[in-house]
Amino acid sequence: MSQHILVVGSLNMDLVVRTIRHPQIGETVIGHDFHTYPGGKGANQAVAVARLGCPVKMIGRVGADAFGQDLFSMITAEQVENRYVFRDEQTATGVAFVTVDDDGRNTIVVASGANAHLSAEDINAAEEAFIGASLLLLQLEVPLSAVERAIDLARQNGAQIVLNPAPAQLLESDLLEQVDFLIPNQIELALLAGQESTSASIDVLRSMGVEKLVVTLGESGVLVVDNDGQEHIPAHQVQVVDTTAAGDAFAGAFAVALKDGLSIKEAAEWGNAAGALAVTRPGAQPSLPTRKELLSFIEHRALN
Repeated sequence: MSQHILVVGSLNMDLVVRTIRHPQIGETVIGHDFHTYPGGKGANQAVAVARLGCPVKMIGRVGADAFGQDLFSMITAEQVENRYVFRDEQTATGVAFVTVDDDGRNTIVVASGANAHLSAEDINAAEEAFIGASLLLLQLEVPLSAVERAIDLARQNGAQIVLNPAPAQLLESDLLEQVDFLIPNQIELALLAGQESTSASIDVLRSMGVEKLVVTLGESGVLVVDNDGQEHIPAHQVQVVDTTAAGDAFAGAFAVALKDGLSIKEAAEWGNAAGALAVTRPGAQPSLPTRKELLSFIEHRALN
């Protein structure tokens, strides 16, 4: 019986500074508080899954340095199985430089470090993790060769595949048609499809074999697309503190809902609520909600 969600992806230490506004090119602005938070899209999504009460295993790579040890310890504390998070003796742990303005909007620059060394061979070394996985959750902060091999093994083991194609990059139709659920934002959607409009982009991706598409629209909500048509889910109105990891909260909650047997629309509603909760708190992993918090939020919003 399938028991766990498997996440293949990145682990970064986030170096976060808050500022009144983002600087223009060539400009220096004085910031406010500085914090370090555990992050990386892969680790964020793994922790999101764990906090929602679902067993989760992760495949990734960190450096043999202090940041790497901290990240390894932090995902362990969150009940993420870390057996397949490899130590890279040659390369530093990945870091992300994050600037958050007073409206909660962020800009992020990632130095991939050890994440860039995650290989198809690493995925093969972790093949045991695919056995019994109900769902594989992927992003694009690690090399495409590792992503492709993970998809191959997931297919062989009967796991559903959810891809959050971030950061945005072009992908071949041969890969996209193997994905059961694609979760891009509008920028990623446009790049994948080579179109400017959302509707034209959806048509292109559908023609490339993407049957189930969930487009996150930020403050405009979510658009769910499948063979039954399209449905828009409005965003929850909340006080935004920091948008970092909102997409990861969405992806993690979406994956857990699917594993729990909910429909694509219900899963998107879980993701929508998780993302709304995440933006009300600072930091990446510290912002991710627990199952109790998520279900309470959904229930409260349904009554109002």
